[in-house]
Amino acid sequence: MTQHSTVEIDLPSTLREALAGYDWQRQTIGASGASVFRLEASGKSTLFLKTEETGDFAELPDEVARLRWLGGQGVPCPEVIVFETHAGLHWLLMTALPGGDLVTQEVPAAEAIAIIADALRRLHALDIASCPFDHRLSRRIPLARARMEAGVVDVEDFDDEWLGQSAETVFEQVLARRPASEELVVTHGDASMPNFIAEGGRFTGFIDCSRLGVADRYQDLGILCWSIHLNLGPEWVAPFLELYGLPDADPARLSYYQLLDEFF
Repeated sequence: MTQHSTVEIDLPSTLREALAGYDWQRQTIGASGASVFRLEASGKSTLFLKTEETGDFAELPDEVARLRWLGGQGVPCPEVIVFETHAGLHWLLMTALPGGDLVTQEVPAAEAIAIIADALRRLHALDIASCPFDHRLSRRIPLARARMEAGVVDVEDFDDEWLGQSAETVFEQVLARRPASEELVVTHGDASMPNFIAEGGRFTGFIDCSRLGVADRYQDLGILCWSIHLNLGPEWVAPFLELYGLPDADPARLSYYQLLDEFF
């Protein structure tokens, strides 16, 4: 690992002092819009630093609020150490969770889906009345439209079913296929396999929590089933749903939330 001098030069003064002597390693897994760095130094705790440009669609302020709330519910997640806005950038310094994500570690498939199903059930069991973050479709669909109109939707990253079509054409399907009801739970919001951290077969926490909020449980199930399909193979989707407790999950609703995720 080598020091990332460009980021160091632009650091807020409080972070510059706190991170003196740390080596930086850019993290490339995941689809976060922020730059993410793993920070290590001899004799010091490992940390993570995320930075992104400020703006209407910045997510780090949302992540800070959600991490603080989620930790207060007893759900393992990174602890916020410092959050600052400086020179047009947000900076978030966090503790590192023990272990690693369930893709990078190459955890055996049966073990991975068991860890994921248990962690997700526990998250979904939280009291929605205690959660201050509303991510129901009445809010998410207008945000998807706003992102489309602002030109921040990456149409080159659409899944094969939608690749080659305009954002406007795909958004018409978001409106046309909207489910008539929602099974509301506290959702992670971006529940792909890299956002589950584990060590020694034990779940140690959620990361990338900026989209956590009250929404249909299929928000998480749709993204997770697609992530399991990609990372473990399609044959592991049904066993995951069985372990989660929804073996007869509605394919149309799974597909809908995968479609909606194209805009985020």
